Amino acid sequence: MTNLNERIATELSIPVGQVGAAVRLMDGGNTVPFIARYRKELTGGLDDGQLRDISDRLTSLRNLEKRREEILSSVASQGALTEALRGAIQNAANLAALEDLYLPYRKKRNTRASMAKARGLGPLADAICHQQATAVPAALAAAYVDAERGVDTAEDALCGARDILAERISDNARVRGSVRLLMERTGALRSTSDHTEEGTYSTYYDFSEKVSKLPPHRVLAIHRGEKEGILRAAIETDMDAALTAVRQKTVTAPGTPAGDFVLEAGRDALRRLLYPSLENELKNKLFEAAAEQAIAVFKLNLRPLLMQPPLRNRVVMGFDPAYRTGCKVAVVDETGKVLDVDVVYPTPPERRTEEAKKTLAALIRKHGVSAIAIGNGTASKESEIFVSEMLKELDMGVQYMVVSEAGASVYSASKLGAEEFPQYDVSLRSAVSIARRLQDPLAELVKIDPKAIGVGQYQHDMPQKRLGEALSGVVEDCVNAVGVDVNTASASLLSYVAGIGPALAANIVAYREENGRFPSRKALLKVPKLGQKAFEQAAGFLRVTEGAEPLDNTGVHPESYDAARKLLVRCGLAAKPTGEGLPELEARVREFGKARLAAELGIGLPTLADIVEELKKPGRDPRDALRTLELRAELRELSDLRPDMELSGTVRNVVDFGVFVDIGVHQDGLVHISRITDRFIRHPSEVLRVGDIVRVKVLEVDTKRGRISLTMRGVQQEEKP
Repeated sequence: MTNLNERIATELSIPVGQVGAAVRLMDGGNTVPFIARYRKELTGGLDDGQLRDISDRLTSLRNLEKRREEILSSVASQGALTEALRGAIQNAANLAALEDLYLPYRKKRNTRASMAKARGLGPLADAICHQQATAVPAALAAAYVDAERGVDTAEDALCGARDILAERISDNARVRGSVRLLMERTGALRSTSDHTEEGTYSTYYDFSEKVSKLPPHRVLAIHRGEKEGILRAAIETDMDAALTAVRQKTVTAPGTPAGDFVLEAGRDALRRLLYPSLENELKNKLFEAAAEQAIAVFKLNLRPLLMQPPLRNRVVMGFDPAYRTGCKVAVVDETGKVLDVDVVYPTPPERRTEEAKKTLAALIRKHGVSAIAIGNGTASKESEIFVSEMLKELDMGVQYMVVSEAGASVYSASKLGAEEFPQYDVSLRSAVSIARRLQDPLAELVKIDPKAIGVGQYQHDMPQKRLGEALSGVVEDCVNAVGVDVNTASASLLSYVAGIGPALAANIVAYREENGRFPSRKALLKVPKLGQKAFEQAAGFLRVTEGAEPLDNTGVHPESYDAARKLLVRCGLAAKPTGEGLPELEARVREFGKARLAAELGIGLPTLADIVEELKKPGRDPRDALRTLELRAELRELSDLRPDMELSGTVRNVVDFGVFVDIGVHQDGLVHISRITDRFIRHPSEVLRVGDIVRVKVLEVDTKRGRISLTMRGVQQEEKP
C-alpha cells in the first residue's frame, strides 16, 4: 500500500501523508464529500476534486496489481516462472509492459506458428535462432522433412520455422517496447476517405498529424468518423526504422545465413503481427487519453450548469418553444407544484400571436406569475421576442430568462417523468421541467442522467461506464456542497447525498410520506436500513428547517454540535437565536485566538472555521446571485448577422478548441481558443465556464453550413460580479 500511496503522491503532486490519510478513510467506507467536508484535519484539507483523483488512481493501480498477481500465477502454473521473469513482471510500470511480458505465455488460438510447432518444427526454429556462424538454415531444415507430418520439403520446414520465429519476435517484450516507443515518438495518425463532398469530416478526408502532437478533439473526430464508416484511420511510421529496432533486439549474428533468416522472420513479424497489434493498441491508447480529456471537460462544464443560482419564492411559467406543434406552457408555484398547463401557437407556421398573448396574460394574472423561463431549443428566439413584446404590453413587472433545456426531453420521456406526471404528455412535462430549472436548476437536473445534459464533446463515444461514474461524482459534489432539505427533496436529489444512494433515498421519501416531516436529523435513524454509518456520512448535508435543533439547518455535523454550543457560550452568544445568523461571531473568535479556541474545544482549525462560517449565516447557499441577459430583439435569423457586429451571449459549452456561445439565433457561435483572450491559454476553461455572460464580435457567418465564427479579442467585457 505504501508504494501505491507514494506513486499516487508523485503523480498528483500531493504529499504522501495526505494521500495515505485519504486512502485509509476511503477504505474505511467514507465518501468523498464527507471526507472533503468533515475530515479536513486528517487529509490536510484535500478538496473533493483531489480526493476523486486519488480514488480514481488508487482503483487503477489496484487493478494493475491484481492483474500482476494473475499473470504471476498463470506463468507459475505453466512452470515457466524464472526469477528473472518474476522480477520483470514485478517491476513492470504499466499494463502494456505487463501484458508484453505475459504475451509468450498467453493461450493462443491456432496460429501459423502453433501449427508449425505441431508439425515438429520447434527445434528447427531453436537451432536457427541460436545464430551459430556455421549454421545454415537450409541444411538444418533437411532433417525435418517428414511427409507424414505435412512437411514435404526443406522449404516447407523453413517456412514453418520462420512462422515460429516471427511469433516469438512479435511476442518479445523488448522488441514490442522498442517499436512501440518509435511509433509514439515519430508516428502519425493518418485519415483518408472516399468521400469528396463537404461534410462534418471533410477536414479529415486527407489528414495526417504526428501522434505526439495530436490534440484530443481531433482524435475523437477521427474515431467517430471511422465508426461511421466515413473515414479510414491508420498509424504511419517509418518502417525501415521499425525494422532496425527489430533487428537490434533479435539479430546477434548479422551477415550469417542464420542471422539473415532471423532478420527475414523479423520483417515478417513486423508486417504481419507486430505492427498491426501495436497500431491498434496505439489507436486505442490515443482514444482513451482523448476520452479522459473529454470527460474532464464534461465535468468542468457540468459543475457550473448544476450550480446556477436558484430563483426562490416565485411563481414561474415554463415556456417550451416549438413551431408546428405549438409552444407548451406550464405554471408552477413556489414549491414547483404544477398549477396549470396549456399550448399556444405564436410561432410559424400558425403565428396566432394575439390569441397566445391573451392565453398567457390570463395565466399570469390567474396565478400571479412573476417570472417566465423560456427553453433555448428550437424556436427559442422567436419565442423570446414574442414573450418580451407581450410583457411590455402587460407592464406587470414580470421578468423572463432563457434557460438551458438540455436533457429536458430525456427527462420527459423517462420513467421518472411518467411517474411524476402521468396525467401530462411528454411535451408538457418538458415545460414543467423548464419552469423548475429556473427555480432550482440543481434539484431539477439531478433527475436527468448527467450524460444526457449535453455540455461536452463526443460524449456518446466515451466509455459510458467511466463517463457515468465521473459525472455522477460531479453531481454528488454539487448536491452536497449546497445541502438538501430532507423534508422537501425528491428521491432523485436525496440519492446523491453522501452515504444515501437510490435505495435509501426511496426509503426516506416513503417514511416521510407515511409519518410526516422529519423533526430532526436524529429522526432519520428511524428510516429502514439507514444505519449509523449512513447517518454519519449524510447527516451534515441534510437540512431540517424549523426543527427544535437550529444546528440541524446548518452544515455543522452532529458530531460537532457540542463544540458549536461551547463556542457560542465562550463567545457570549449562546442566548442569541442561532437560526437568524451570527455575523459578529467571526470577530469574537479572532479576539480569543483561533488556535486557542480550537484547542479548548477539542477540534481542529478547519472544523472551527467551518462552524464559524455556518453559524454566521445558517442555511447559506453557495450558489451565486442570478444574472439575467437581455438579447437583441431584432436578431431573428442567421442571415441578420453581419461581420464586426458586437453582441452579448451566454457560454453554452466549453470544449478543447473553444467555446460555443448562444447569441440569440438558432445556432450557437464558436469562439476559437485563439480568439478568447490576447494571452496564451492551454484550455478555454482557464478563462470561461458554462453560463458566463460574454461580449463577442461576429467574424464570419457561413449560412450554408450554419456556422458562426466569433471573437472576444478586442471586445470590452463586462466585469463579473
